Amino acid sequence: MFCFGEYLVFKGSQTYHINSVEPIEVFYNLRIDLDKLKYAVHINKIVQDVTHENQNCYRILQLVLNTLYTISETDKNLDMVLGVFKLRLLCLLGFGPQVTECTSCKAKQEISCFSIKDNGIKCITCGKQDTSTIEISKSTLNAIKYTVTAPPKRLYSFNLKEEALEEFKLVSRLYFDEKLEKKYRLEDLF
Repeated sequence: MFCFGEYLVFKGSQTYHINSVEPIEVFYNLRIDLDKLKYAVHINKIVQDVTHENQNCYRILQLVLNTLYTISETDKNLDMVLGVFKLRLLCLLGFGPQVTECTSCKAKQEISCFSIKDNGIKCITCGKQDTSTIEISKSTLNAIKYTVTAPPKRLYSFNLKEEALEEFKLVSRLYFDEKLEKKYRLEDLF
């Protein structure tokens, strides 16, 4: 588990069999830190649920590898990494939130809410009329916009202060659970 490599497989009568493997990245640090391992296993569980055998998942694989590398090789806040992963995965699955203008009135100013139900950001006026909105700071809004639009290799190149991090975690968790219609909790792993 958590070994990215070049595998030579052959198809048997009912299953595939590994003939040889050339490891490319083994993410060693995941094996020596239980917290990092817990987050990696959680991400693996999510990916197993949203992908299927013989499906072309190159962009999801790229996201998983970047995420595992970030968890393994950096000291980034693991909750932030998980939030970024979930939000970006939703974008790849076709559930990306609208982040350029208010989902209701199309305003581009005074954006301060995220609507779970309406799939994106809202201005303060429209946000007051939607019970599924979460008020967010400018930092959280920028983090959401960056997560949705950033190039894959630069996805984890930002940090958030504690208050914005809590908002970001809340938005990504609630939005992810709503769109996949399932609750994924780290606590459920062990």
